[in-house]
Amino acid sequence: MQALKKQLKQNLALIFFGTLLSAYHPAMAKTDLEAQQSYLKARVMSHQQETDHSAHVAPIDKSQDFHGVFYGFIPCNDCNGIKTTLSLKQNNNYLLVTQPAREASREFYEKGKYTWDDEKQTVVLTPHKEEAAPRQYYIENEGTLIQLNSDGGRMPRELTDSYTLRRSDTVKSREVHIH
Repeated sequence: MQALKKQLKQNLALIFFGTLLSAYHPAMAKTDLEAQQSYLKARVMSHQQETDHSAHVAPIDKSQDFHGVFYGFIPCNDCNGIKTTLSLKQNNNYLLVTQPAREASREFYEKGKYTWDDEKQTVVLTPHKEEAAPRQYYIENEGTLIQLNSDGGRMPRELTDSYTLRRSDTVKSREVHIH
C-alpha cells in the first residue's frame, strides 16, 4: 500500500509539473483562419504546378459558348416592321418571338434546335414544327447576328443593318417582350 501511495504521488507530481511547464511555454498554434489560408495557398500552388491549362483556352464546341438573347427590328412588306427576340440557350434550344408592328398584333413563338457551323460562321435554327422553314443567321461577332436569305445567302449590303439582331448585353436600350 505504501508503494502504491508513493507511485500515486510521483504520477501526480509529474502531471502537476507537466501542466506548469506547458503554461510557461504555450504552443504557438496557428488560428483556424491562418491554417485554412495556408492550406488553400499550398493547394493552389500544388494544383497550378500539376495542371495543364491549355485545354481551357478554347472550348471544343463553340456552340456551347455562344448563347444569349438577341433583339432586332426586321423589315416587313405589309407592316412597319417585326419586333424580333431570339433566345439561344446553352443546350442548343432556341425560342424565337416575333411581333408585327401593327395595331393589336399578337406575338408568335417558334421553338426548336440550333446548330453552329464554324466554317460558314452561321447559326441554323431548325423549328420543331416541320412546316416551318429553317432560318440562318451569319455570325458577325459574339454580339451580332445577321439574318440570311432563305437560300443561305447574305442580304444586299444596304439591307444588312435592317436584318441585324444584337445580343442584349451589347445594346444599351432595347424593347423587351413581356410574357
